[in-house]
Amino acid sequence: MAALGFSGSWLIFSCGTKLVAVDTTQSREAFVFDCSSAEKKPKSRKDEDSGAAEETGSDRVLAFCTSPSGKLLALTDDSKRLVLFTCEPSWRCISTRFVVRRCTALQFSNAEDALLVADKSGDVYSFSVAEPQLEGELKMGHLSMLLAVTTSPDDRYIISADRDEKIRVSRLGSPYNIQSFCLGHRQFVSALLVPPTHPRWLLSGSGDGTIKLWDYEHGRRLQSCDITALEDAPTAGDQKVSENATVSRLSCSADGRFVAVLCERVPALQFFTFHHDGEHKLVPHSRLPLPHCPLDLTFDPEGCLWVLMDCDDVPLQVYTHSQDCWERNPDKSHLSTVMEVFREHWGALEAALRASTRLDHLQRESFDNVAAYLQKKQQRLQEQQQKRAGPRHANATKKTKMVEEPSS
Repeated sequence: MAALGFSGSWLIFSCGTKLVAVDTTQSREAFVFDCSSAEKKPKSRKDEDSGAAEETGSDRVLAFCTSPSGKLLALTDDSKRLVLFTCEPSWRCISTRFVVRRCTALQFSNAEDALLVADKSGDVYSFSVAEPQLEGELKMGHLSMLLAVTTSPDDRYIISADRDEKIRVSRLGSPYNIQSFCLGHRQFVSALLVPPTHPRWLLSGSGDGTIKLWDYEHGRRLQSCDITALEDAPTAGDQKVSENATVSRLSCSADGRFVAVLCERVPALQFFTFHHDGEHKLVPHSRLPLPHCPLDLTFDPEGCLWVLMDCDDVPLQVYTHSQDCWERNPDKSHLSTVMEVFREHWGALEAALRASTRLDHLQRESFDNVAAYLQKKQQRLQEQQQKRAGPRHANATKKTKMVEEPSS
């Protein structure tokens, strides 16, 4: 679940039932939307006739996303709301619609005419932006929970990733036509990213601790990088990536120069750059040691990196790239204003993050069925040999006794 994001100059963060937006460049009043006081789902006639109790949720924000232009934002909550906002010139709620099942990921089309909604049952719905009162249209479905969804820059393809290690590339206009599968991860796929400067490439992050680079149109893997093996990458500290690192977030700077990779419970960020030529198109650039484990991160339009950390004292820090390394920038303009608003909601944000961002429950246990089978087979063979040896031994003993008996 994304907890940080940017919509133009607005820094967005979700905390419990609230979505908060703070302008990082101007002195404007912060925007706060509370899902607990939002429109309730009307009771259907079927429920009224059956007398069924109305299903209620906790109103906690599950996911949000911003449009490419930064003018629109959408969120979904635990009560199955789908709320659409316009951000500029001022914040305004455009519509409140309801989804069939609780959602896991949202994505605007690049034309900003559709909002794609992925849910926990594996379905993807498309909601109109131009006609914000229309119900969603079922586009496609997986056989397991969807964890990420994105589109190609030309809106030709919809790319979806699920808990069963699959990345599926479908035609957005006719999703029943599958263009390709990108297969190779050994655990759930938790993050997808199409770099803005490389529209034919796809980056994926997984619970297996790797990020992979794909030619997604042809389902061809270009490169795989094990985050746990990047001990030789440039670093300014001694932190090591744990052996069971889970990639939980991929974020790219607006100019497409850097990709930041966040792993769960790892107090460091790994940065990559892209090369057009050569075998290694995805190149490790540097590692940024952090004083605490990061919970989420995002780039702003100016290329600064905002990092949310598991720390009560300074939960939000800003980093800028200078002289080929990333450095903390405590003098960022309007940072004090942002921090003031941020601290007002830190308690709710901290509780929501610790309750919802962990991905451990998605890990699939691996079983070595072959070894167990071979072991049981060996035991059966030994038992059969002992059974065969038993009668032969008894016959041999009987013959020996007959030979040894004295003649009368």
